[in-house]
Amino acid sequence: MSVPFLQQYRVGSYLLKQKLLGNKRYPLVLMLEPLFQCNLACAGCGKIDYPDETLRRRLSTKECLDAVDECGAPIVSIAGGEPLIHKEMPQIVEGIIKRKKFVYLCTNALLLEDRMDDYQPSSYLTFSIHLDGNKEHHDKSVCRDGVYDKVIPVIKQAVARGFRVTVNCTLFQNETAEEVAEFFDTASGLGIEGINVSPGFSYEHAPRQDVFLQRSVSKRLFRDIFRLGKKRKTPWKFNHSSLYLDFLAGNQNYQCTAWGNPTRNLFGWQRPCYLLVDEGYAKSFRELIEETDWDQYGVGNNPKCANCMAHCGFEPTAINDTFSHPIKALRVSMRGPLTDGPMAPDPLQTAAPSRANGNKQVNFPLPVTVEHKSSATSTDNSSDASR
Repeated sequence: MSVPFLQQYRVGSYLLKQKLLGNKRYPLVLMLEPLFQCNLACAGCGKIDYPDETLRRRLSTKECLDAVDECGAPIVSIAGGEPLIHKEMPQIVEGIIKRKKFVYLCTNALLLEDRMDDYQPSSYLTFSIHLDGNKEHHDKSVCRDGVYDKVIPVIKQAVARGFRVTVNCTLFQNETAEEVAEFFDTASGLGIEGINVSPGFSYEHAPRQDVFLQRSVSKRLFRDIFRLGKKRKTPWKFNHSSLYLDFLAGNQNYQCTAWGNPTRNLFGWQRPCYLLVDEGYAKSFRELIEETDWDQYGVGNNPKCANCMAHCGFEPTAINDTFSHPIKALRVSMRGPLTDGPMAPDPLQTAAPSRANGNKQVNFPLPVTVEHKSSATSTDNSSDASR
C-alpha cells in the first residue's frame, strides 16, 4: 500500500461515521488556498493574473485553522499559488497536524530546499510536489526551462530525510502513453509514496486553452497508459482509489461530488469547487453545503463541467463507491483498470430528466458500474482519499 495504515484507518473511520450519521454531503478533503501568489506562470493556471493587491493578500494562520475546524475534513490539501511563499506556512501546517489532520502541502519545490528545515517528518505531513511529466513536458507546462532539473534533487532530498512525498501530475495535450509511462517509471524510482494523476481541466482563467484534454481522449490515453503499466515488473503506486483509476480508463460511470473537496481561499468558500472560479462564494462552510444549488453542476448539467474528470470531484465519488462496494473495489485493485472492451457511458448518456423545480436539468445515478468479463494482470493501485 502506498498510503500508511494510520491514514487509511482514520479516513475509513471518518467515512463510517458519516454513513452512520446519515450525512449525504460531507467533505473528504479541504482544499485550502491561503494565497494566490506564485513564483511560476504555468500554462494551465491563471491564479497569478489576479490584481497585485489580491496577490499580496494572505489568509492568516487563524483563518486557515478556523477553516480546518469549520470544515472537519480528515485531509487538508494546501495549494495556491505557491504555499511556501506564505511566511506563516510552518505555523499553519503545525496547527493542522496538532488537530490530527493529514496535510498535503502542494508545492512546485523551487523553495523547498531552503524551507525544508521549517518542517519535521510526520505521518500527518506529505509534500505533494508538482511534476507534470518528463523534463520536456514539465518545463513546457510551467513555462520555464530548467525547473525539472531543479525539482528532482529536492524530491530525493525530501525522501532521504524521511518525509512523505508524492508527485502531483496533470496530463495535457500532445503527451503519449509511452512518454507518461516512462515518467511514471522515473517518478516511482525516486522512492516517493505515490503518484497523483489527473487529466487537465479547462480552467476558465488559464492563459492557454489549447492544452487541455477532451473527456473521450483522456479515457483512451489512460487505457493506453495502464496497458503499458501492466507490463512493468515493478507496479506503479498511485495515491488514488483503485476505482478512480478505473474511472479514468472509462470503466466507471461516475458523476461529480464537488462537495467532497470544498475550497476555502481569499474570497471565502468557493462554489462549487476550486476549478470553477466565477460561480461565487459562501461566507461559511455550512452556507456552501446547504445553499449551493449542486444540481446545476456536473457533466451534462453545466457546459463548464463537460470535459472534467479531475480528482477533486470524482475521487470522492470513487471513495464513496469503494466504501459501498468493497468487493468490487478489491477486485479492481487486484487486476488493475480494464484496458479493453466497451467503455461505460458518460452520465450525460444515461441521464433521466429531473423533476426538481420543474426545470430541464438532469440528475444522474451515483454510481453506475459497467462490468467486463475480460481478464487483466494485476497491478498495485493503492487506495487513498487524498486530493
